[in-house]
Amino acid sequence: MKTERPIIPDGEHRVLQFRPRVSSHPRTLRGIGTVQPLRAEIQAHGHAEPLDLSRYEQPREQPDDFRHRMLANIAALAFTIALTAIGIWLAVSIADLRRTQDCVLMGRRDCVKITTPHL
Repeated sequence: MKTERPIIPDGEHRVLQFRPRVSSHPRTLRGIGTVQPLRAEIQAHGHAEPLDLSRYEQPREQPDDFRHRMLANIAALAFTIALTAIGIWLAVSIADLRRTQDCVLMGRRDCVKITTPHL
């Protein structure tokens, strides 16, 4: 499919001038793994403000309960392990039932495994 561009006379072309914004807060540029303040803002203010998350922190009503958090993480890990074990057991059981059903549907009579105790 061919695309056509509109024909614009030379008198209608305009170049827009973009000016950088000036703000009171330092902006940062994100590089590969680092965050650095803009050079223009360092030159304007004479220094760079610390780049940390302290301005977003809010005072807490109660201190963290690390013991409760650790117990909750252990409980979550135990639940995940139990859920994984149940899933594996269920998959093995379904595969064994499918094998037995396929054997019976083929007309064979020796499909069930008989275990004998070892003396």
